[in-house]
Amino acid sequence: MKERGVIFNCDMVRTILSGQKTQTRRIVEPQSFDRSWSRHDHQIEIVSGRAERGDEIDGLLAYTKSSCGTWSTKCSFGQPGDRLCVRETCQAKELETGLDVVCYPADQTEIPVKAEPLDSGNWIDLYRYRNGEGKSVPAIHMPRWTSRITLEITDVRVERLNDISEEDAVAEGFTSTAKLTATGDDCTGLYASDRFAETWQSIYGEASWQANPWCWAIEFRRMEASHA
Repeated sequence: MKERGVIFNCDMVRTILSGQKTQTRRIVEPQSFDRSWSRHDHQIEIVSGRAERGDEIDGLLAYTKSSCGTWSTKCSFGQPGDRLCVRETCQAKELETGLDVVCYPADQTEIPVKAEPLDSGNWIDLYRYRNGEGKSVPAIHMPRWTSRITLEITDVRVERLNDISEEDAVAEGFTSTAKLTATGDDCTGLYASDRFAETWQSIYGEASWQANPWCWAIEFRRMEASHA
């Protein structure tokens, strides 16, 4: 079992906490065994099944093809049974009572820090982030010890971004607002898949959606929180 950190924004964190979000999609990145090769020499061309496990095959799902040949590509986020530590925006705060806590803006939860030397030292480092005093720490810089949410991967597959189904868009944390008009021949609002597309483009840009890249479709379940 392996454990990796994965970034989620505040909206995503809230839907994970509510139990609404049980999937995430991440673009398949070509992998090279030689760092001198350019990632632009690679193209995702072949997709193979779901995650497998064995002596030589460990979460192998996709293949990348370059001028040098065809190479296997593992899901960099793991395979079923592995865990994801949610990385989210956080902040070290000292309450009026003198209690040191880690605050999570997604839902304003405040978790007290244990009164032990190591934990207190970690909190001080967080409080002094970038030479400040209690600055907000973005998810990309969130220390592992502050992660409060752990997810277990239950399934991994590869699919084109635009192929997301309405059911999977709901599992991504989106709800449908689509309704038929009184005449029944038109629809107002947006389907969950439309809202997913809009959100994707707001994060990665319209060009990313139009490129329709191969994505890892990762399903997960929330485990017990990991408190600071």
